[in-house]
Amino acid sequence: MGMILDLLVQGAQMILVLALAPLLLGFTRTVKSRLLRRRGPPVTQVYRDLLRLVRKEAVLADDASWLFRNAPYAIFSATWVAAALVPTFATGLHFSWAADLIVVTALLGSSRFFLALAGMDVGTAFGGIGSSREMLFSTLAEPAMIMIVFVVALVAGSTQLSEIAVFMVDHATLRVSLGLALIALIIVALAENARIPVDNPATHLELTMVHEAMILEYSGRHLAVIELAAALKLLLYMSLIGCIFVPWGMARPSSGFLPLVIGVATYVVKLAAGGFLLVLFETSIAKMRVFRAPEFLGSALMLGFLGTLLLFVSRSF
Repeated sequence: MGMILDLLVQGAQMILVLALAPLLLGFTRTVKSRLLRRRGPPVTQVYRDLLRLVRKEAVLADDASWLFRNAPYAIFSATWVAAALVPTFATGLHFSWAADLIVVTALLGSSRFFLALAGMDVGTAFGGIGSSREMLFSTLAEPAMIMIVFVVALVAGSTQLSEIAVFMVDHATLRVSLGLALIALIIVALAENARIPVDNPATHLELTMVHEAMILEYSGRHLAVIELAAALKLLLYMSLIGCIFVPWGMARPSSGFLPLVIGVATYVVKLAAGGFLLVLFETSIAKMRVFRAPEFLGSALMLGFLGTLLLFVSRSF
Protein backbone atom coordinates (compact mmCIF):
# COMPACT_ATOMS: atom_id res chain seq x y z
CA MET A 1 0.00 0.00 0.00
CA GLY A 2 2.83 2.38 0.82
CA MET A 3 4.49 1.78 -2.55
CA ILE A 4 1.21 2.50 -4.34
CA LEU A 5 0.87 5.81 -2.51
CA ASP A 6 4.48 6.70 -3.33
CA LEU A 7 3.86 5.94 -7.01
CA LEU A 8 0.70 8.03 -6.95
CA VAL A 9 2.56 11.00 -5.48
CA GLN A 10 5.36 10.59 -8.01
CA GLY A 11 2.82 10.40 -10.83
CA ALA A 12 1.09 13.49 -9.46
CA GLN A 13 4.38 15.38 -9.70
CA MET A 14 4.86 14.28 -13.31
CA ILE A 15 1.36 15.43 -14.23
CA LEU A 16 1.74 18.63 -12.23
CA VAL A 17 4.86 19.82 -14.04
CA LEU A 18 3.30 18.94 -17.39
CA ALA A 19 0.12 20.87 -16.57
CA LEU A 20 1.82 23.91 -15.06
CA ALA A 21 4.48 24.40 -17.76
CA PRO A 22 2.16 26.09 -20.32
CA LEU A 23 0.51 28.05 -17.51
CA LEU A 24 3.89 29.42 -16.38
CA LEU A 25 4.74 30.47 -19.93
CA GLY A 26 1.36 32.10 -20.37
CA PHE A 27 1.74 33.87 -17.03
CA THR A 28 5.08 35.39 -18.07
CA ARG A 29 3.60 36.61 -21.36
CA THR A 30 0.60 38.16 -19.64
CA VAL A 31 2.67 39.88 -16.96
CA LYS A 32 5.10 41.18 -19.57
CA SER A 33 2.21 42.66 -21.56
CA ARG A 34 0.85 44.36 -18.44
CA LEU A 35 4.27 45.83 -17.58
CA LEU A 36 4.52 47.16 -21.15
CA ARG A 37 1.02 48.68 -20.80
CA ARG A 38 -0.53 46.30 -23.31
CA ARG A 39 -3.59 44.13 -22.92
CA GLY A 40 -1.78 40.97 -23.95
CA PRO A 41 -3.04 37.40 -24.27
CA PRO A 42 -4.89 35.54 -21.49
CA VAL A 43 -2.91 33.25 -19.22
CA THR A 44 -4.46 30.16 -20.84
CA GLN A 45 -3.52 31.18 -24.39
CA VAL A 46 -0.60 28.74 -24.50
CA TYR A 47 -2.98 25.80 -23.98
CA ARG A 48 -5.10 27.02 -26.88
CA ASP A 49 -2.05 27.42 -29.11
CA LEU A 50 -0.90 23.88 -28.34
CA LEU A 51 -4.35 22.44 -29.09
CA ARG A 52 -4.49 24.40 -32.34
CA LEU A 53 -1.12 23.05 -33.42
CA VAL A 54 -2.10 19.47 -32.54
CA ARG A 55 -5.17 19.71 -34.77
CA LYS A 56 -3.14 20.97 -37.74
CA GLU A 57 -1.45 18.72 -40.25
CA ALA A 58 2.28 18.21 -39.85
CA VAL A 59 4.03 19.33 -43.03
CA LEU A 60 7.42 17.70 -43.62
CA ALA A 61 10.15 18.79 -46.00
CA ASP A 62 11.12 16.46 -48.83
CA ASP A 63 14.64 16.12 -47.40
CA ALA A 64 13.48 15.36 -43.87
CA SER A 65 14.75 12.07 -42.48
CA TRP A 66 13.50 9.84 -39.68
CA LEU A 67 15.54 11.93 -37.26
CA PHE A 68 13.56 15.06 -38.10
CA ARG A 69 10.27 13.26 -37.49
CA ASN A 70 11.27 11.60 -34.22
CA ALA A 71 13.46 14.32 -32.67
CA PRO A 72 10.52 16.28 -31.14
CA TYR A 73 9.43 13.25 -29.14
CA ALA A 74 12.99 12.56 -27.94
CA ILE A 75 13.37 16.22 -26.93
CA PHE A 76 10.06 16.21 -25.08
CA SER A 77 10.74 12.89 -23.33
CA ALA A 78 14.17 13.93 -22.05
CA THR A 79 12.89 17.32 -20.88
CA TRP A 80 9.79 15.88 -19.20
CA VAL A 81 11.81 13.25 -17.34
CA ALA A 82 14.30 15.88 -16.16
CA ALA A 83 11.49 18.21 -15.01
CA ALA A 84 9.67 15.37 -13.23
CA LEU A 85 12.83 14.31 -11.38
CA VAL A 86 13.38 17.72 -9.77
CA PRO A 87 11.57 17.83 -6.39
CA THR A 88 8.76 20.37 -6.58
CA PHE A 89 6.34 20.08 -3.66
CA ALA A 90 7.88 17.14 -1.75
CA THR A 91 11.22 15.50 -1.10
CA GLY A 92 12.04 11.81 -0.93
CA LEU A 93 9.64 10.70 -3.67
CA HIS A 94 9.73 7.19 -5.09
CA PHE A 95 12.27 8.05 -7.81
CA SER A 96 14.26 10.50 -5.71
CA TRP A 97 17.30 8.23 -6.01
CA ALA A 98 17.45 9.20 -9.70
CA ALA A 99 16.85 12.92 -9.04
CA ASP A 100 20.52 13.80 -9.33
CA LEU A 101 21.95 17.10 -10.55
CA ILE A 102 24.31 15.29 -12.91
CA VAL A 103 21.43 13.22 -14.33
CA VAL A 104 19.34 16.35 -14.92
CA THR A 105 22.28 18.05 -16.64
CA ALA A 106 22.81 14.99 -18.85
CA LEU A 107 19.12 14.86 -19.82
CA LEU A 108 19.17 18.54 -20.76
CA GLY A 109 22.31 17.96 -22.82
CA SER A 110 20.60 15.08 -24.65
CA SER A 111 17.60 17.28 -25.42
CA ARG A 112 19.88 20.01 -26.77
CA PHE A 113 21.76 17.47 -28.89
CA PHE A 114 18.60 16.19 -30.60
CA LEU A 115 17.32 19.72 -31.16
CA ALA A 116 20.57 20.78 -32.85
CA LEU A 117 20.54 17.67 -35.05
CA ALA A 118 16.94 18.32 -36.05
CA GLY A 119 17.81 21.91 -36.97
CA MET A 120 20.54 20.72 -39.34
CA ASP A 121 18.65 17.72 -40.75
CA VAL A 122 16.67 19.51 -43.46
CA GLY A 123 19.69 21.54 -44.56
CA THR A 124 18.23 25.05 -44.39
CA ALA A 125 20.48 28.05 -43.74
CA PHE A 126 18.56 29.24 -40.68
CA GLY A 127 18.51 25.78 -39.13
CA GLY A 128 22.27 25.49 -39.50
CA ILE A 129 22.82 28.96 -38.01
CA GLY A 130 20.59 28.19 -35.03
CA SER A 131 22.23 24.81 -34.40
CA SER A 132 25.75 26.22 -34.59
CA ARG A 133 24.85 28.99 -32.14
CA GLU A 134 23.17 26.51 -29.82
CA MET A 135 26.29 24.36 -29.75
CA LEU A 136 28.46 27.43 -29.19
CA PHE A 137 26.39 28.40 -26.17
CA SER A 138 26.35 24.83 -24.87
CA THR A 139 30.15 24.69 -24.77
CA LEU A 140 29.98 27.32 -22.02
CA ALA A 141 26.59 26.52 -20.46
CA GLU A 142 27.39 22.88 -19.70
CA PRO A 143 30.76 23.55 -17.98
CA ALA A 144 29.10 26.35 -16.00
CA MET A 145 26.37 23.92 -14.96
CA ILE A 146 28.98 21.39 -13.86
CA MET A 147 30.74 24.03 -11.76
CA ILE A 148 27.38 24.89 -10.14
CA VAL A 149 26.96 21.18 -9.37
CA PHE A 150 30.41 21.18 -7.74
CA VAL A 151 29.52 24.14 -5.51
CA VAL A 152 26.20 22.68 -4.37
CA ALA A 153 27.66 19.20 -3.88
CA LEU A 154 30.54 20.53 -1.78
CA VAL A 155 28.15 22.46 0.45
CA ALA A 156 25.43 19.80 0.83
CA GLY A 157 27.67 16.74 0.54
CA SER A 158 25.52 15.19 -2.17
CA THR A 159 24.30 15.71 -5.73
CA GLN A 160 20.89 14.18 -5.03
CA LEU A 161 18.31 16.94 -5.14
CA SER A 162 16.13 15.66 -2.28
CA GLU A 163 19.11 15.50 0.06
CA ILE A 164 20.24 18.95 -1.07
CA ALA A 165 16.80 20.43 -0.35
CA VAL A 166 16.67 18.85 3.12
CA PHE A 167 20.21 20.05 3.89
CA MET A 168 19.42 23.61 2.81
CA VAL A 169 16.35 23.69 5.06
CA ASP A 170 18.10 22.21 8.09
CA HIS A 171 21.36 24.14 7.67
CA ALA A 172 20.20 27.46 6.27
CA THR A 173 23.25 29.74 6.25
CA LEU A 174 24.39 32.59 4.04
CA ARG A 175 27.35 31.53 1.92
CA VAL A 176 29.10 33.61 -0.71
CA SER A 177 29.74 30.51 -2.82
CA LEU A 178 26.01 29.68 -2.91
CA GLY A 179 25.23 33.25 -3.94
CA LEU A 180 27.71 32.98 -6.81
CA ALA A 181 26.22 29.63 -7.80
CA LEU A 182 22.72 31.14 -7.79
CA ILE A 183 23.75 33.98 -10.10
CA ALA A 184 25.52 31.52 -12.39
CA LEU A 185 22.45 29.25 -12.50
CA ILE A 186 20.21 32.21 -13.40
CA ILE A 187 22.55 33.15 -16.25
CA VAL A 188 22.55 29.57 -17.55
CA ALA A 189 18.74 29.43 -17.26
CA LEU A 190 18.34 32.62 -19.30
CA ALA A 191 20.60 31.27 -22.03
CA GLU A 192 19.11 27.77 -22.08
CA ASN A 193 15.55 29.10 -22.35
CA ALA A 194 16.44 31.64 -25.06
CA ARG A 195 15.32 34.58 -22.92
CA ILE A 196 16.49 38.18 -22.91
CA PRO A 197 19.33 39.23 -22.97
CA VAL A 198 20.58 36.16 -24.90
CA ASP A 199 17.57 35.79 -27.19
CA ASN A 200 14.12 37.32 -27.54
CA PRO A 201 11.31 34.72 -27.61
CA ALA A 202 8.78 37.31 -28.81
CA THR A 203 10.47 38.04 -32.15
CA HIS A 204 11.53 36.08 -35.22
CA LEU A 205 14.52 38.04 -36.45
CA GLU A 206 16.37 35.60 -38.68
CA LEU A 207 19.85 36.97 -38.06
CA THR A 208 19.61 36.99 -34.26
CA MET A 209 17.30 34.14 -33.21
CA VAL A 210 18.71 30.90 -31.83
CA HIS A 211 15.95 28.58 -30.64
CA GLU A 212 13.38 29.63 -33.24
CA ALA A 213 15.87 29.13 -36.08
CA MET A 214 16.13 25.41 -35.31
CA ILE A 215 12.37 24.80 -35.35
CA LEU A 216 11.32 26.91 -38.34
CA GLU A 217 10.62 23.82 -40.44
CA TYR A 218 8.36 22.19 -37.85
CA SER A 219 4.58 22.44 -37.90
CA GLY A 220 1.50 20.74 -36.51
CA ARG A 221 1.90 18.20 -33.73
CA HIS A 222 5.70 18.20 -34.04
CA LEU A 223 5.83 21.93 -33.31
CA ALA A 224 3.36 21.51 -30.44
CA VAL A 225 5.58 18.89 -28.80
CA ILE A 226 8.67 21.10 -29.14
CA GLU A 227 6.86 24.15 -27.74
CA LEU A 228 5.63 22.09 -24.79
CA ALA A 229 9.19 20.86 -24.20
CA ALA A 230 10.41 24.49 -24.22
CA ALA A 231 7.79 25.40 -21.62
CA LEU A 232 8.86 22.40 -19.53
CA LYS A 233 12.48 23.53 -19.67
CA LEU A 234 11.55 26.96 -18.31
CA LEU A 235 9.62 25.33 -15.48
CA LEU A 236 12.49 22.91 -14.87
CA TYR A 237 15.02 25.68 -14.24
CA MET A 238 12.64 27.54 -11.95
CA SER A 239 11.98 24.31 -10.07
CA LEU A 240 15.72 23.71 -9.83
CA ILE A 241 16.33 27.17 -8.38
CA GLY A 242 13.48 26.71 -5.93
CA CYS A 243 14.62 23.22 -4.90
CA ILE A 244 18.23 24.21 -4.23
CA PHE A 245 18.06 27.81 -3.02
CA VAL A 246 14.44 28.25 -1.82
CA PRO A 247 13.45 24.76 -0.60
CA TRP A 248 11.15 25.89 2.22
CA GLY A 249 7.57 24.63 2.18
CA MET A 250 8.32 21.25 0.62
CA ALA A 251 6.73 18.23 2.26
CA ARG A 252 8.94 15.61 3.89
CA PRO A 253 8.60 11.86 3.19
CA SER A 254 5.49 10.23 4.70
CA SER A 255 4.32 13.53 6.15
CA GLY A 256 0.63 13.15 5.33
CA PHE A 257 -1.85 14.78 2.99
CA LEU A 258 -1.91 18.33 4.41
CA PRO A 259 1.86 18.96 4.02
CA LEU A 260 1.57 17.79 0.40
CA VAL A 261 -1.19 20.32 -0.25
CA ILE A 262 0.86 23.04 1.41
CA GLY A 263 3.85 21.97 -0.69
CA VAL A 264 1.85 22.25 -3.91
CA ALA A 265 0.55 25.71 -2.93
CA THR A 266 4.06 26.84 -2.00
CA TYR A 267 5.43 25.52 -5.29
CA VAL A 268 2.83 27.46 -7.28
CA VAL A 269 3.72 30.62 -5.37
CA LYS A 270 7.42 30.05 -6.12
CA LEU A 271 6.68 29.66 -9.82
CA ALA A 272 4.59 32.82 -9.85
CA ALA A 273 7.30 34.79 -8.05
CA GLY A 274 10.00 33.41 -10.36
CA GLY A 275 7.95 34.21 -13.46
CA PHE A 276 7.32 37.76 -12.27
CA LEU A 277 11.00 38.37 -11.48
CA LEU A 278 11.97 36.95 -14.88
CA VAL A 279 9.61 39.31 -16.69
CA LEU A 280 10.68 42.25 -14.56
CA PHE A 281 14.31 41.57 -15.51
CA GLU A 282 13.46 41.19 -19.20
CA THR A 283 11.54 44.46 -19.35
CA SER A 284 14.38 46.38 -17.70
CA ILE A 285 17.21 45.21 -19.94
CA ALA A 286 17.85 45.13 -23.68
CA LYS A 287 18.85 42.15 -25.77
CA MET A 288 22.59 41.89 -26.27
CA ARG A 289 24.35 41.14 -29.54
CA VAL A 290 24.65 37.46 -30.40
CA PHE A 291 28.43 37.60 -30.35
CA ARG A 292 28.42 38.88 -26.77
CA ALA A 293 26.40 35.92 -25.50
CA PRO A 294 29.56 33.76 -25.01
CA GLU A 295 30.93 36.46 -22.72
CA PHE A 296 27.66 36.43 -20.77
CA LEU A 297 27.83 32.64 -20.35
CA GLY A 298 31.54 32.84 -19.65
CA SER A 299 30.74 34.96 -16.60
CA ALA A 300 28.54 32.12 -15.32
CA LEU A 301 31.44 29.71 -15.75
CA MET A 302 33.78 32.03 -13.88
CA LEU A 303 31.25 32.54 -11.07
CA GLY A 304 30.86 28.79 -10.66
CA PHE A 305 34.62 28.31 -10.66
CA LEU A 306 35.07 31.13 -8.13
CA GLY A 307 32.40 29.61 -5.88
CA THR A 308 34.17 26.25 -5.96
CA LEU A 309 37.53 27.89 -5.27
CA LEU A 310 36.12 29.80 -2.30
CA LEU A 311 34.84 26.59 -0.78
CA PHE A 312 38.23 24.90 -1.08
CA VAL A 313 40.02 27.95 0.34
CA SER A 314 37.62 28.28 3.29
CA ARG A 315 38.03 24.60 4.17
CA SER A 316 41.80 24.85 4.14
CA PHE A 317 41.87 27.20 7.16
